[in-house]
Order: sequence, then C-alpha cells, then structure tokens
Amino acid sequence: MNRRSASLAALLMVAPHAGLRAQAATAGGEVAKLDKAAGRITLKHTGIKNLDMPPMVMAFKVHDPKMLDGLAVGDRVRFVAERIDGQYTVLSLSKAP
Repeated sequence: MNRRSASLAALLMVAPHAGLRAQAATAGGEVAKLDKAAGRITLKHTGIKNLDMPPMVMAFKVHDPKMLDGLAVGDRVRFVAERIDGQYTVLSLSKAP
C-alpha cells in the first residue's frame, strides 16, 4: 500500500467519528490570501488544539479546491485542519457568522 492509499484508508476509518472530532477541533480565522489554482488558503487563525499550534498566519492546502469558492480575502471562517502526509490540510471550511 503506498502512502497516499494508506492516508486515504486512515481518513476513511476516522470518517464515522469526524463529526465528534470536527466539533472539538474547529478553529477560527480570517482569510489572508487565496490561491485557487494551487488549492491553498492562507489564514490568520486562532490556536488549533489538535495540531498543538498557537495563533499565527499560515498557508494550508485544502482537501477540495471547491471549498474556496465564494470566499474572499477578509472573510471570517471556521475550519478543521489535520496534518496529512506531512502537509497541514483544511478538511472542512465555512464562513463564520
């Protein structure tokens, strides 16, 4: 099994519990930059507990580039991120009220 297949298998095993994890691991932030062609978003974010990460500005890969549709620099968002294959990846993303 290659690394990508192993990561997908691991993600699928977690999927039934994603709702519980996502609720606990949701972070807030503001869109600082969008790179739709590369599938990346730069966020000025609060601390991310599940990644043991303090507040900062950093770029993330997005799991699905369609997640960036309808977003603009300055939008406030809520998101869930994980480290997948060594890359910080946003798994879910929505505009904050």
